Amino acid sequence: MGNHAFFQNRDCAFFPCHETASPEEFNCLFCFCPLYHLGEACGGDFLCQNGVKDCSACLYPHDPAHYGEIIARLTPTK
Repeated sequence: MGNHAFFQNRDCAFFPCHETASPEEFNCLFCFCPLYHLGEACGGDFLCQNGVKDCSACLYPHDPAHYGEIIARLTPTK
């Protein structure tokens, strides 16, 4: 994981935007989850009620260890 794979903004009024036991490891790089558009195939921890996807309990994009997986899923194959 390179230096570009982690960003944290502790000055943000919403930091951390999800409850976490490890705020020092909370990655703000994907503030809006780039996998959201994948619906149920996003790989995160979400609830779906009345057709509305609720990601408020999901920490998947905020875990620095998932950076490579997320980039790989967003990178088009030839």
